[in-house]
Amino acid sequence: MTYLTETQRTQMLANGAARARGEIIDPYPIVKLHTLDAGAVWLLVSLDADGDQAYGLCDAGTGFPELGTVSLSALDGVRGPRGLRVVADSHFKPRQSLSAYAAEAMRDGSVND
Repeated sequence: MTYLTETQRTQMLANGAARARGEIIDPYPIVKLHTLDAGAVWLLVSLDADGDQAYGLCDAGTGFPELGTVSLSALDGVRGPRGLRVVADSHFKPRQSLSAYAAEAMRDGSVND
């Protein structure tokens, strides 16, 4: 499954390269992935050169969101309780930086956007 447009992939690879160089960056999320039938959400900002490992705010819907990496290919196998796949939210418009989303999510126990 393809979650990213070419523009998003290019932006995320650039952010990933900056992170790999050790630069301190705090971009707005590029893409929001989520399950349609569960509370899982991923707000992603960067992509490793391998094109699979993405970094961002990961919320499995268990009340403990965290900053970390996720394999996009592994998300292909994730299904919600009714069997629905992970999808990209085409209407997502980020309103703040990743660190601000993370602070809110850790305070609230979930991503609320």
